[in-house]
Amino acid sequence: MSDDTILLGAVAYDAKVVTIWEGIREHFNASGALMDFVLFSDYERQVDFLLKGHIDIAWNTPLAHVRVQQRTANRSIALGMRDSDQNFQSRIVVRRDSGIKELSDLEGKTLAVGSQDSTQARILPLHFLRCEGVDLANVNVRKFDTDVGKHGDTGSSELDVLAAVADGRADAGAVGDLVWVNERAAGRVDTNLIHALWTTPPFDHCIFDALENLDAGKIDRFQSALFGMRWEVPEHRRLLEMEGLKVWMPPRESGYDSLRKATSNPIP
Repeated sequence: MSDDTILLGAVAYDAKVVTIWEGIREHFNASGALMDFVLFSDYERQVDFLLKGHIDIAWNTPLAHVRVQQRTANRSIALGMRDSDQNFQSRIVVRRDSGIKELSDLEGKTLAVGSQDSTQARILPLHFLRCEGVDLANVNVRKFDTDVGKHGDTGSSELDVLAAVADGRADAGAVGDLVWVNERAAGRVDTNLIHALWTTPPFDHCIFDALENLDAGKIDRFQSALFGMRWEVPEHRRLLEMEGLKVWMPPRESGYDSLRKATSNPIP
């Protein structure tokens, strides 16, 4: 493989990941930005490979992004993100018969949360609840550690949360807004039984990370090809739709401030 080839890492949370990155690779190569990809089974190994220089760029979750920054003393660089990664939110959903009318009513109740490494279904919802004054020591937190290592990408733990709220094992649950909206739209949520009580402050989600010493030419070619994808181009749109965006955006760091605070003072 040529030294000019950009080697990108992504986590295989779903079979469609292969189709997505094969299509993006084809677009990059046609754009003069030679690229190949490596798939990982979890984000911890992907982060390790990035830090060891075995891959050039990692398509990271917010938790993986913050961990890369922590392990590089904030010397890593971000290269881009989806429009849908900006202003992401989570929901606290409750049973209508639970007696929970406001966040303080969660005390003494059972709250279902997702995987320990899910930003949207556990880490940030609990962080934001603590910021709102909820005494989590008085909340029975029921944890669903499904697909640990994939940082909530599969959505499996969020489906476990919704199921627990629906069947009464939990009075309330924390899920990402995307799962909540999609499950409602698919008719898999009984809105006569469950409703969204509260929406968290916004935060940012996935982002491309690289080390500070990545060749400048690779950075330029990567960003030129990435930002050159257009919704109006049918072959681009197919890939953008599969990856859940309309336009690639420049990176920003402000949307990760809450996660940095949450990981510096973790909730058991």
